[in-house]
Amino acid sequence: MRPVMRRDERGAVTAEIALALPVLAAVLLAMVWLLTLGLAQMRVTDAAREAARAAARGDGTARAEQLARTAAPGARVEVVTEGGVVKVRVSTVQRPPGGLLGHLGEATLSAEAEGLVEGVSGGADP
Repeated sequence: MRPVMRRDERGAVTAEIALALPVLAAVLLAMVWLLTLGLAQMRVTDAAREAARAAARGDGTARAEQLARTAAPGARVEVVTEGGVVKVRVSTVQRPPGGLLGHLGEATLSAEAEGLVEGVSGGADP
C-alpha cells in the first residue's frame, strides 16, 4: 500500500536534498583538501630525506637545497652540519583551494631529516 502524503508534505524530499547537497559538497571538498595536505606532506618528507642524503654524501649544501626544491617546489630549505651530522629541515605553505574552503587558511608543512656525514669517524674504528 502506498503511503498517503498530505498536501503540505509535497516537495519535502526535494527541499531536504536541496539542503543536503551543499553540505555533501563541502564535506567532499574538505576530504580533497586533506588528501592534498597528505600528499604535500609526503613530498616535503621525501625532499628532506633526499637533501639530507645528498649533503651527507658530500654533494654540498647548494646541491642538497636544489634537490629539496625539486622534490617540493617553493619550499624553504635549511641545511646545518654539526659534528659530523647533517640536519635538513624543509617547510612549505600549502594554501587551500578557493570557494567554500577559502576561509580555512593556509597550512604550514615541514619535515626534518638527519644523516651522518660520510667519511667522518664518529668513534673508534672497528
